[in-house]
Amino acid sequence: MSVPAVLPVWCALVRADNPGPMTLEGTNTYVLRRPGAADAVVVDPGPLDQAHLAAVAGHGPVGLVLLTHGHPDHAEGARRLHEMTGAPVLAADPAHCIGESRLLPGELRYGSCGLEIAVVATPGHTSDSVSLVVRHDEPGLLTGDTILGRGTTVVAHPDGRLGDYLASLSAIRDLGPLTLLPGHGPPGGDAAERAAAYLVHRAQRLDQVLAALAEGAATPAEVVRIVYAEVDRSLWPAAELSVRAQLGYLASLPHHPPSS
Repeated sequence: MSVPAVLPVWCALVRADNPGPMTLEGTNTYVLRRPGAADAVVVDPGPLDQAHLAAVAGHGPVGLVLLTHGHPDHAEGARRLHEMTGAPVLAADPAHCIGESRLLPGELRYGSCGLEIAVVATPGHTSDSVSLVVRHDEPGLLTGDTILGRGTTVVAHPDGRLGDYLASLSAIRDLGPLTLLPGHGPPGGDAAERAAAYLVHRAQRLDQVLAALAEGAATPAEVVRIVYAEVDRSLWPAAELSVRAQLGYLASLPHHPPSS
């Protein structure tokens, strides 16, 4: 599928053909390699789609595969890409690793691609979410589903937790200017600025949830009907996950009673 050309010189984007309400234009698979370097690092191989994986492998040779988190639209194709290329797969969750130990926060020095990659734990969307800072003259941040290219993401309760997510957004905001390379939607713009905007949006949503509770909403579904009334109903199940995360977060605050 066609993708924008506004990318750092060390980055190629291969978009999976899996568009939808949750995946937007499709999953963004990134191939990272400094110009002239021997091997590439693939981030988020995407779904188990042979045509997509062949297109990704065509940017090879692939020396390493990294996962931002384990959701199938990002990780399902990892084992097949490993079979095609022999590249080990690293993820924060050991269940998704192949041929290597788990991906831990800190510097990941993979010399064959000519880049230095820093792993930043950014839980919240899921407990195993990480973001990847690529050090270069054109530095960038691969965010998976923590920050999207357009719209906002789901805090996938119960694995995802809003308190963790807010802390992750604050950490990204504090990284400073980095080109945003999201897991869905168009790349580009500044990741720190987008994180700051997400924090404002989350604060507004919490105010709306509190207002819905004050109006008498007694269940997450009732909160969704009030707070997300203008959102396409096909997205309400996902919105309810975020509402459950919001209610859990509010219940954890001092002097706030738990909700259903």
